[in-house]
Amino acid sequence: MAVGLGQRFLMKTVKNESMKTPEIYGWRVFFLACSACFGGMLFGWVVSTLQAGCFFGSLSAYYVADRWGRKPALLTAAGVTILGVILQCASHGHISALYVGRLVAGLGVGAASMLTPLYVSENAPRAIRGALTGMYQLFIATGTMLSFWINYGALLHLKGDAPWIVSLALQMLPAIFLFIGIALCHESPRWLARQDNWEKATVVLSKVSNLPPDHPYIRMELEEMSEQLENERRLIGGATFLDLMKEMWTIAGNRNRALISICLMICQQMTGTNAINYYAPKIFGNLGIDSTTSGLFATGVYGIVKMATCAVFLLVAADSLGRRKSLLWTSIAQGCAMFVIGFYVRFDPPLKGAVIPPVGYFALTCIYLFAGFFQFGWGPCCWIIVSEIPTARLRALNVAIAAATQWLFNFVVAKAVPTMLVTVGRAGYGTYFIFGSFCFSMFFFVWFLIPETKGLSLEKMDDLFGVTDLVHKVDVESNAGSVHRGTNSEKPAATIPDAPTLVTNTVADPEDGLGKKDIATTTTEGREHDGDASLVPRREPKTSENSPEIMTAEDKEIGLRGGAGSARALGMMGTASHLDF
Repeated sequence: MAVGLGQRFLMKTVKNESMKTPEIYGWRVFFLACSACFGGMLFGWVVSTLQAGCFFGSLSAYYVADRWGRKPALLTAAGVTILGVILQCASHGHISALYVGRLVAGLGVGAASMLTPLYVSENAPRAIRGALTGMYQLFIATGTMLSFWINYGALLHLKGDAPWIVSLALQMLPAIFLFIGIALCHESPRWLARQDNWEKATVVLSKVSNLPPDHPYIRMELEEMSEQLENERRLIGGATFLDLMKEMWTIAGNRNRALISICLMICQQMTGTNAINYYAPKIFGNLGIDSTTSGLFATGVYGIVKMATCAVFLLVAADSLGRRKSLLWTSIAQGCAMFVIGFYVRFDPPLKGAVIPPVGYFALTCIYLFAGFFQFGWGPCCWIIVSEIPTARLRALNVAIAAATQWLFNFVVAKAVPTMLVTVGRAGYGTYFIFGSFCFSMFFFVWFLIPETKGLSLEKMDDLFGVTDLVHKVDVESNAGSVHRGTNSEKPAATIPDAPTLVTNTVADPEDGLGKKDIATTTTEGREHDGDASLVPRREPKTSENSPEIMTAEDKEIGLRGGAGSARALGMMGTASHLDF
């Protein structure tokens, strides 16, 4: 199959061990990510009166996403946003109608803020999941930039009520693009797997990956999904809201992931980024740019810097440098930029009408540097991490709680900053020191508590946070109790539909990471051998039409104890174990 220019570029620029056959990184997965990320562009028109709707919208969207699917939830979010915009434009100056419209639009924007990274992360190939999920932040930056320039253009060229009506009406465009794009996309394969619709999950995963259903990569992804879902069901059997909350807060690995997600979103807002987004003209005025038009122009340039640096990060660093290192170095860089601004305002404050001194221009430059540093770390990385670390059953709830936390502290910052700029020192210089201090403290939070997740499959996050070990411990205790009672508690696994009858034995190939064929023989009696390797028993599982074949932890351990030959004899699952996917 021909490899496109974009695929060759990714194979050269993305440096992690999970890069696979280039067909996976075709146009389909990028179209899916871009379609969903129009939800991020809605951020550009957020004002404080929308934030209450955003908070409740992000929390309530999780139920729709889990009950009916990610695609219907995103379509609903787009429709609600369009309705809210129509109500605002039709208010004709009636403030109560305008508030109702903003509240309704906020419900849609908040829902999209939770659903977009969730949907993209569940569809993205692991090797470029950071770049694809991080596109959400790129669309946020793009929406913010467009709103800055639209306000600037409206101020220059429109009169009367036209500026605010045009600004409100243009909110509808990203929502329309979101609706059309998602209507052309498929449901998340991982949500389909949770519904035991394995046949459709296989079809969707095959289409998004641009690979045939029997390709080793597709089979491996399905087996990992099945194993994770089976492990989760062993820990907490039910699927009600109370069961999910119990699973989230009583199991240490899940609790740690929920707390990390919440803390990351708090930290993201406490960098002070939205203080600049919402009050940039006033902040630029404190730095010596006192004209309203000049302030809006400087704010528009600020938006361009954010968008451009985010794009560079996604291309060269998201999946190569990784999440953890990006958060670490940008914590220090953001803190330094904020402190430079604070020292300038404190010791050499600009005078109204006076010429801006060279140090003043350096302080202005630090505003733009801060924007770039934020987009190289705390902007995209927070959304990437919170959408990829949760376990399958808890992913929607975890992302919903994280998004709601983001909106809550977004509101806190939006309400606190105007007062801080007036009361915390002359010209508000203390505001910059406060946010800078938060940035420095985030370095230690990341250093001690945030693991690296680049290149890992979503299913391997359970291994990273210790949940898989807990499942094995529960299995051992359960089996020990069964043996003591003289019973066998082992439950056979199901088989993947349409899977080949013969299992091709593979060994790791460092060039493509998927494995290559080796001489092997597979017998129908459930035993496999590869010449000099020892025979490895394989249990005959029950089959069902909609359930995949999964390999239990005991199966993997048998293969590992049997040596390299036995691991190869386990076929595709042996390859996955050997490569530590």
